[in-house]
Amino acid sequence: MGFTCGIVGLPNVGKSTLFNALTATIAAQAENYPFCTIEPNIGRIAVPDPRLDQIAFLAKSAKIVPTQIDFADIAGLVRGASTGEGLGNQFLGHIREMDAVAHVVRCFEDDNITHVEGRIDPISDIETIDTELMLADLESLERRSDALVKKSRGNDKEAITTLTIVETVIETLKDGKPARSVASQFEDISLFNGLQLLTAKPVMYVCNVGEEDAATGNAYSERVAARATEEGAITVVISAAIEAEIAQLTDLEERAEFLESIGLETTGLSQILAAGYQLLGLITYLTAGPTESRAWTITEGMKAPQAAAVIHTDFERGFICAEIIAFDDYISCKGEVGAKEAGKMRQEGRDYIVKDGDIILFRFNV
Repeated sequence: MGFTCGIVGLPNVGKSTLFNALTATIAAQAENYPFCTIEPNIGRIAVPDPRLDQIAFLAKSAKIVPTQIDFADIAGLVRGASTGEGLGNQFLGHIREMDAVAHVVRCFEDDNITHVEGRIDPISDIETIDTELMLADLESLERRSDALVKKSRGNDKEAITTLTIVETVIETLKDGKPARSVASQFEDISLFNGLQLLTAKPVMYVCNVGEEDAATGNAYSERVAARATEEGAITVVISAAIEAEIAQLTDLEERAEFLESIGLETTGLSQILAAGYQLLGLITYLTAGPTESRAWTITEGMKAPQAAAVIHTDFERGFICAEIIAFDDYISCKGEVGAKEAGKMRQEGRDYIVKDGDIILFRFNV
């Protein structure tokens, strides 16, 4: 499994159009109406990885299993959502379940598509969403605070530490800054994460531009990029309309030709996936054999036994060693046998930190 990403933004910024394109479905009814998305549509997509095709060919695998990502199309938030305006708090709850947030920002002009606040101003749009999320977090923390104060008076160590975190975050939110801006200050990050704050989620800004600006961006997307740089966030420039066209092309050569014709090297999907992996510090390792070649997503810096547990907890419990072949060696040696003969397979123990693209066979005994 990869990660879960919630697509958020004001109504009519292109969220559902983007979701439909990313998942190549028409499950989300992309209508020009502020609240056409009520329940969050969930789309599970395979993460394209050309390395899988290459190792599967050499391993003569019967099937290929890519890692997957869940995208959720969350209804358009509006000013006052934290107090129940529009479709209100129920949608804020959906964001809590996500690993990351893709904040779609309208960076195109089109008189036929209504803007909920009657103007095109991406920075103001970002601030509207941020304010609602911060207000919701503030309310959540203030509710927790009283109970933590009572527990801390009884010398509950965890309550004392959590209360310090809560008080710091409350002050941060009141200063108009998201919770993630102070996350690095806390030694016990698990207590911070346990608060399930909306503004603690890593954010990428997805600038939805017109088709003519897809390759270069525009003045609107440049303003968003400047804002993202200040926050330490990531920006992706896409055209949801173009992504919708690409989704209709099933032939890979046709897709490549279409992208080249409009001056693009990759699809918006590829950019969003790369940004998501960067945001969350994720990498992929691979397994290969005659039954299947498969990609597995883990957190960067993870050691071999923990990486093995992603396949099955027994692999971690009975871990003996990991037999590793680097991807480039696997390809140049034309598979596992050639890599072994060339001395490119090595055995690593419990302290080995898995690298992106490692092809691994775990040895275990339970």
